[in-house]
Amino acid sequence: MVFYRELLTKEEDQAIAGFHQRNRGPRKPQEALHKINKLIRARSVRVVGENVEPGVYSISEALKFAEDQELDLVEISPKADPPVCKIIDYKKFLYQQKKKQKEMKAKAVKVIVKEIRFGPNTDEHDYNFKLKHAEKFLNEGAKVKAYVFFKGRSILFKDKGEILLLKFAQDLEELGKVEQMPRLEGKRMTMFITPKKK
Repeated sequence: MVFYRELLTKEEDQAIAGFHQRNRGPRKPQEALHKINKLIRARSVRVVGENVEPGVYSISEALKFAEDQELDLVEISPKADPPVCKIIDYKKFLYQQKKKQKEMKAKAVKVIVKEIRFGPNTDEHDYNFKLKHAEKFLNEGAKVKAYVFFKGRSILFKDKGEILLLKFAQDLEELGKVEQMPRLEGKRMTMFITPKKK
């Protein structure tokens, strides 16, 4: 290996060394969400929190307040002048934030859309069968996307399709309300029905 390196020019040797440095060098740690304690660079800060008189203090005073309470000084509003810092237990604060985010995700309503397809000449039996399915979906809190599919020349019966969808909406009016009236898009006439809040 030594012999090989002797054959290289100085520039090639430096290029190889630079490559290894770039690809195997120490990685920079990811920036924290908030600056805490000695990472806060401002000379003076506005301090808020429990067991402290709110006001503007030098960074050394603010750090002393936090230290006396065995808590952290956390920069919560870095763009304010002076930056706003809060005296809190940072680990507990992060834990509570994660917990809140989980709760918000759990509360976020996942909208389920169920499709029901008709032909322009759907018979009564088939219509009633699909109506029962739609009632079940709306009762479960799902949105219903009902559409009439026109094959080939059946597009001539688009009025029939619209009447069918409006009848469908009328039969479901106790359980759902029309979010979008029948609309023709290509070979499909679509209508959306959302469940009524109970």
